[in-house]
Amino acid sequence: MASVSTDPKGFRTIHFTGADRKRRTLRLGKVALKSAELVCRHVEALVSASILGNAPADETTRWIAGRGAYLYDRLAAVGLVQPRKVDSVVELGPHIANYVAKRTDVKPNTLIQWRHTKRSLLLYFGADRPLASITPGEARDWERWLKTGKARMNRYAATKATEGLAINTLRKRVSVAKQFFDDAVSRELIPKNPFSELKGTVGTNRDRDHFVSLEISLKVLDACPDKEWRVLFSLSRWGGLRCPSEHLGLKWGDIDWKAGRFTVRSPKTEHHDGGAERLVPLFPELRTELQDLLAAVKSQSPDGTDLKALPVITRYRTQNANLRSRLIWIIKRAGQTPWPKLFQNLRATRATELAGEHPAHVAAAWLGHSTLIANKHYWRVTESDFSKATEVDQPSEESPTQNPTFPGTIQQGIPRPGTEMPPAFPQEALSIPLQITYSMPPEGLEPSTL
Repeated sequence: MASVSTDPKGFRTIHFTGADRKRRTLRLGKVALKSAELVCRHVEALVSASILGNAPADETTRWIAGRGAYLYDRLAAVGLVQPRKVDSVVELGPHIANYVAKRTDVKPNTLIQWRHTKRSLLLYFGADRPLASITPGEARDWERWLKTGKARMNRYAATKATEGLAINTLRKRVSVAKQFFDDAVSRELIPKNPFSELKGTVGTNRDRDHFVSLEISLKVLDACPDKEWRVLFSLSRWGGLRCPSEHLGLKWGDIDWKAGRFTVRSPKTEHHDGGAERLVPLFPELRTELQDLLAAVKSQSPDGTDLKALPVITRYRTQNANLRSRLIWIIKRAGQTPWPKLFQNLRATRATELAGEHPAHVAAAWLGHSTLIANKHYWRVTESDFSKATEVDQPSEESPTQNPTFPGTIQQGIPRPGTEMPPAFPQEALSIPLQITYSMPPEGLEPSTL
């Protein structure tokens, strides 16, 4: 057992018996009694682990990793821990930087997500924070902090100053933080991932769903400033392409005008079997806009130029291109109110339309996702669905007995005006005397008991 003593000057000392049965002293100096008792508790844990030949508990291991040189060296001097090597403490900032530098296999958009998470972690914990000193409780505190306005880098007009990240953005940050610390665990830099208990699965946020009607879509299309923007909007609204990756990958040679289809290359799903590209019908709304743009490109290109290798969309090909701001300007120019998740809701609108007109597996294949993903993130109930469900067919002269309230039913026993209710049986049948013939003895089936 270990104990804490205090001398008249307020200096704290921990007395304990080591695994070698020798009495030892750990001098702490002037510290609070609670702090000294915390150290004493971990000293007892270290001695017990040494006697039993076990590794210290995770709590004690993390506590040791977070100690500064002053206390750690004193623990090493009394044989409780191994002397710390120079540069053996791995800090949060350098670890994340090393991890990102080694991951040359990820796409640019993934790196953007990682940079956002890195900024949130360093802003809260500090770049020089030792990895092993971050506890599960502090990881949960960081998750709560992401719900505050301090965690936001950008604040849009509709966002309050005190409002934190959206739930799916928050969970994405948690998921990336788990990834950073899982790498540290695999390299044996820390014994356990402090973020492992946090929820990092991105779900659905149907509060921001919006169906972009055909009427509004046509108004926005007419407000586009040029032919290329008309094609860009049409590819999102009627082609259902992911913006901007699938738009920028489309080339004139990918369009098969005769077969009425075009090939879409998808960087997001290329790591799945058969997900690198897909065929999409050349819908009439798309064909018109693409043909107009192609005619303009041909008129501006020198004779003999091979257009097949040229991209359809020639602008916005850098990472800092801001299509969202431009589309907001176009929507306002059309006299409409910008909807949430501008491009994603355009894609979801088209997914819903196609699922209502074609088999589910066909609609999903054209947009490049599974029916499970479509049902979870894209398909939705529209006003037209309610209208179709409540449509009432008016009765015609050929079917006067159809109930207008419930189509397909026949009214029973309700005469039309000016007519009499026919009897259920002919009058002659009512004068026939009723005769009953028994097919069994009067006693019934059972024999008489009398």
